[in-house]
Amino acid sequence: MTGTNSFFVRTSGCNLRCWFCDTPYASWRPEGDRVSIATLVESISESGVRHVVLTGGEPLLPKESVLLCEMLRARGHHITIETAGTIDREIACDLMSISPKFRTSAPDADQHPRWNELHEQRRMPIGTMQMLIQQSADYQVKFVVDGERDLQELQEIISQLGVPATKVWVMPQGVSNDELDKAATWLRPWTAERGFQYCDRMQIRWYGNRRGT
Repeated sequence: MTGTNSFFVRTSGCNLRCWFCDTPYASWRPEGDRVSIATLVESISESGVRHVVLTGGEPLLPKESVLLCEMLRARGHHITIETAGTIDREIACDLMSISPKFRTSAPDADQHPRWNELHEQRRMPIGTMQMLIQQSADYQVKFVVDGERDLQELQEIISQLGVPATKVWVMPQGVSNDELDKAATWLRPWTAERGFQYCDRMQIRWYGNRRGT
């Protein structure tokens, strides 16, 4: 839920290369210090925060994420995993937040031909997404919409996954309040008409487009 006090754990590395990625320092060009699982668990517990969000990069890429979630759940933490849903990993969490990537998410084919190809091959394993949904205590499917050209594919993905409208969240692409306001004029009513949930980019609203938010 928006506004819930949470401890964010951001893993490094990603198997996709979305052109709009807002965390290249975690996904494409990983930065930061190595931290052991035990140290991380202790830091989270000492924070006094119950809700933990595991994100990235792609948090299901490192196999150590399984152990991290097991240890945190053993201590009573509520865990949300934010994933593109492309990696088959048996992992326990309280909320699996899957964000499928549209055809339009691929990097430029001329500038990044190999990554354009890999991205397209990896971005939409429906069976893997269904497996992640089935093994999770709860789930949501979240789409970041860049334009009206994404809408047909969004509905195709929902149909293939076989999930109800109440589990679908739609978020506009945008890095400023003006861009978000403009997108909301057509995307919010479209979302409401289909019974989906509209999700604004509150980190942009509250802090602007900057790292660490």
